[in-house]
Amino acid sequence: MRAVIFSDFNGPMTTSDVAAPTPAADGVVIAVRATGVCRSDWHGWQGHDADIKSLPHVPGHEFAGEVVEIGRDITKWRVGDRVTMPFVAGCGNCRECQAGAAQVCESQFQPGFTAWGSFAEAVAVRYADFNLIRLPEELDFVTAASLGCRLATAYRAVALQGNARPGEWVAVHGCGGVGLSAVMVAAALGARPIAIDIREESLAMARRFGAEHAINAATTDDVAAAVRDLTDGGAQLSLDALGSAQTAANSLRSLRRRGRHVQVGLLAGSEFQPRLPMELVIGRELEIYGSHGLAAADYGPLLKFVVTGKIPVRDMVRQTISLDQAPAALAEMSQFGGPGITVIDRF
Repeated sequence: MRAVIFSDFNGPMTTSDVAAPTPAADGVVIAVRATGVCRSDWHGWQGHDADIKSLPHVPGHEFAGEVVEIGRDITKWRVGDRVTMPFVAGCGNCRECQAGAAQVCESQFQPGFTAWGSFAEAVAVRYADFNLIRLPEELDFVTAASLGCRLATAYRAVALQGNARPGEWVAVHGCGGVGLSAVMVAAALGARPIAIDIREESLAMARRFGAEHAINAATTDDVAAAVRDLTDGGAQLSLDALGSAQTAANSLRSLRRRGRHVQVGLLAGSEFQPRLPMELVIGRELEIYGSHGLAAADYGPLLKFVVTGKIPVRDMVRQTISLDQAPAALAEMSQFGGPGITVIDRF
């Protein structure tokens, strides 16, 4: 089969013929019909993700497709089923999985990270009975792939970890795929999103998706003060959807007393362990949460939002490309390109 592959971190990526995958006993092979190009894949290619332990490697973790082979222990799925899957697949047996927190399973399977991913004609996945999600008939493959890690991660961050409530101010720092998804989720929940980014194009898209206010961080001297002014004292909930020392600190400073910060964006490189205003966390009794994906068991409400159009994720798809175009599209993420999602749908 054809797949995008790299043999060195930050090295060349090529589209090559590789061996077709076979299913593990607890897994299936999925013919990939669409797969998103995500900045997390870029981080993996750069060598920022410790879960990629061997090279060469095939990236890709936001996918939708059809089951084409099943392992001997699979009971819930059949060839031809239309499915997607969280980018974090829990084992189903550990304490965290049994408690409904598969997204932090210690033995988690991550396509594109712990194993070869979906920038390919087919992908093999583990723990299929516990993690596969049946696609509603109304959902096409490109839209399903757009749920990926971006919308699913944003949904957990805003709705579950952040516990956004109707009428609350929600500041979203960084309006890439996750940030724009967070704006949509907050609006769907009846909250009042504020979008922060350095690009007017991204802020315009955020307004389309329900942001009540938009702040250009490139032309604003003090982003946190601007948020506090707009909200009469600060947001109840703020998210760092980009992942930098500055956006994480701005998120915390944007909060009103006893507000909630959710760290969504991955901090990497020299900003892996940033200096944060912990004095405010103590003095204002701020709450800090991490957010890592979304367990398969929690997809139901999100799918309803998407199918009914309350979360118009398909409108975030900026372009669809072929597998041969994927290496260039991933490399372009070094410069934080245009807003929205790129999806591979031709293999």
